[in-house]
Amino acid sequence: MTTDFGRATLPYCSFIPVGEKHARVGVGIGTDVLDLTAAAAAIVPDRAALFADGALDPLLGAGRAVWDEVRTALLAAGDTPTAARHLVPAGDVELVLPFTVADYVDFYASEHHATNVGRILRPDAEPLVPAWKHLPIGYHGRAGTVVVSGDDVRRPSGQTGEGRFGPTAKLDLEAEIGFVVGTPSQRGEPVGVDDIEQHVFGVCVVNDWSARDVQTWEYVPLGPFLGKSFATSISPWVVPLAALDDARTGPPEQTPVPMDYLRADKPWTLDLELAITINGAVVSRPPYATTYWTPAQMLAHLTVNGAGLRTGDLFASGTISGPDINQVGSLLELHHDTAYLNNGDIVTISAVAQLADGRRLELGAVTATVTD
Repeated sequence: MTTDFGRATLPYCSFIPVGEKHARVGVGIGTDVLDLTAAAAAIVPDRAALFADGALDPLLGAGRAVWDEVRTALLAAGDTPTAARHLVPAGDVELVLPFTVADYVDFYASEHHATNVGRILRPDAEPLVPAWKHLPIGYHGRAGTVVVSGDDVRRPSGQTGEGRFGPTAKLDLEAEIGFVVGTPSQRGEPVGVDDIEQHVFGVCVVNDWSARDVQTWEYVPLGPFLGKSFATSISPWVVPLAALDDARTGPPEQTPVPMDYLRADKPWTLDLELAITINGAVVSRPPYATTYWTPAQMLAHLTVNGAGLRTGDLFASGTISGPDINQVGSLLELHHDTAYLNNGDIVTISAVAQLADGRRLELGAVTATVTD
């Protein structure tokens, strides 16, 4: 699926041209890919070395000032002959994992999702656990099983009850937004809630696959493990946070008032709409702006104990669900534990940003086919 990114989004990717073996850094312009590895010597000559290896890792680690410098140069290059010479149709290239995932943390930040799941899994208890509105709950996932859009996802096996082992019968999707860390932080030094823009480079679309029967059997008392660690799919495009300035909006009201380290001077979230498609049919449209905990709060909580950030860290929002049944981000909520993914199903999660001036900005999509 080819996305039209327009001329100002400028999402980054890593791609392999037809007939070649080595990856290059690309930038989405319209429905084409600008070969930045080839064009950098003309567009950003002082930074060309950042793109030589074909992955985003060097750019991510270069820091906010360099990110802004490169983005300004790309905006200026626009439709110039220099850029045009290095454009390749997106449909003619192989998109690969754009950066090396250092660590992966998944949060549980949507109140609607957490409430829905609590009512399903713990019908005789309060749907939200006591800590939920006091801190962004999350778990540490497996960086090594983060895969790029287009890679098949094999149905995992595991324990599903006492004496029961086999392929999961309840393979689920989770529609999420991921945040890609560029600038690292010192171990022992928490990142402030107002400092997210100094560390987070951009966003991607995430499908954090879940084996619900494995998860239900194992999750008490330590939470997700094998029911989630088999695969997490991400879109091949990383949209710079700078491209989403006009998609910022106020977050939901938080009660009780969070602790000081979670209170931003000017709190914001992103006005994004996701779409979940299975075998070509849209089944839900989750709205990210309803998510209770903001990206900045997730990052602040992730590091408040002194955990350091590394270039390439990925943290995700957790399943995004809105208040309506057609806005849920997982099949568990949609079907109440009765209908899950079959082998051969093609699952796509896409996202668009709603800008303040009414325009919609495409963020790309993550797609995978379920195999046995």
